[in-house]
Amino acid sequence: MFDWNDLRYFLAVAEAGSTLKAARALGANQTTVARRVHALEASLGHALFEKQRSGYRLSEMGERLLDLARAVEQAANAVAAEAAASARSLSGTVRLTANEVYSAAAITPLLVRFKQTHPEIRIELDHSSAIRDLGKGEADIGFRVDDAIKGDALIARRICEDRWTFFCSAHYAADHGKPRSVRDIVNSHVVGGGAPGIREIYERWLETHAPGVEPVMTYDSTSGLLAAVRSGAGLAALPVFAVGDDPLLIQCFPSNPVKRHIWLVTHERVRAAPHVRAVMSYLGDELTKRARALGLP
Repeated sequence: MFDWNDLRYFLAVAEAGSTLKAARALGANQTTVARRVHALEASLGHALFEKQRSGYRLSEMGERLLDLARAVEQAANAVAAEAAASARSLSGTVRLTANEVYSAAAITPLLVRFKQTHPEIRIELDHSSAIRDLGKGEADIGFRVDDAIKGDALIARRICEDRWTFFCSAHYAADHGKPRSVRDIVNSHVVGGGAPGIREIYERWLETHAPGVEPVMTYDSTSGLLAAVRSGAGLAALPVFAVGDDPLLIQCFPSNPVKRHIWLVTHERVRAAPHVRAVMSYLGDELTKRARALGLP
C-alpha cells in the first residue's frame, strides 16, 4: 500500500514540471520531493514520470493517475476544511477549577494553545482552594489532587502521581549550597506557608523532618512560595508536575512515591457537551504528555 501523502509530491511535480519548482511550492527540500516520488513509484510498481532535459514529463501511467490523485487531494482538503469548520463552530463557556500553582505553571500555557484552534470557547478559571461541586454545576471540569475521586456520576481521568520535593534557585544554590537530602533541610533557608490544605500538610512535614526550623518567609498561597523560591529567598516544597521543568528552579533531590494522584474530572451531566468534551480531551492528553516528560508515573 502506498503512502497517501506521497500523492502531494506527485501532484506538485506534475504541475510544476520539476522537482526543484515543486520543492519551492511545497516548502520542502528538492531531495525529499524526488525521494517521495520514487517511493510512490516503487509502491505502485510503475514509473509516473519520464525525466527529460527540460524537466519531468508524465508517463502514460502518470497521466492516467493524475485525475485520481487530484480527487484524493480534493477529498483530503474537504476533510480538513470540515474539521476546521467544526472546531470553529464549537462555542460556549467552560468553567475550570484548579489550584493556582498548577494552573499558572501547567494549565494556562496549554489553554493559550487550545484557544488558537477553538477561539469561540470561553474558559473561566477558578483558583479557589475549596472543592467545587461539579454535580451542582459549580464548575464543569475540575483539576484535582486526591488519592481517589469520590462522588456520584463523576467522570475522572487520572494524569499521574502528585509528587512534591524541595526546589531552590540557581542563585540560592550558589550562595548557600543545594540540599541533597531531607536531612539537609534543617541547615537551609526555608520558605513556609502555602494555600489552605497544602499549608497544614507542609507544616506537619517540617515539624516531623526538620523540627525547629523557622521559615524565613511565610506565604498564604502556593504561588507565593513559588515566587519566593524563584527570587532566591530560600527553598520550599513544590509540586513536580507544576514546576519540574521551570528553568529558574533546581530540584534539590528526588521525590518519593505518594498516594495522591492528579485527576481531571467532569460530571456526567456535562461530559457530552461538545465544548466541555473538547477541553476535557485536549487537557487530558496534553497533561498526560507533560507527566510523562517529567517522569511522573
